[in-house]
Amino acid sequence: MIIKDKIANRIKMLREKYDMTQAGLAKQLEITRASVNAWEMGVSCPTVQYVIAMADLFHVSTDYLLGLETNMLIDANDLSDKEIGMLTELAEYFRSQK
Repeated sequence: MIIKDKIANRIKMLREKYDMTQAGLAKQLEITRASVNAWEMGVSCPTVQYVIAMADLFHVSTDYLLGLETNMLIDANDLSDKEIGMLTELAEYFRSQK
């Protein structure tokens, strides 16, 4: 899969995960819906400015958004130590169930 397709798939997947329409994402980024559609169709790629903005909006790394890494990271910056511990335990539980 070429990088343009990876980016397109990630943008669409994340947008849908956040129950956001193309128009909603466009509004958040202050661009047109047609631009978002072009990204998701693989017609064009977002500039660095928009990659960074979407990574912040969707709480993922730019590498994840660009398809350079496969692991989605969880932004735990606003969580307490107790909440981070709970997330860690939950992740370990799910891994043990495989």
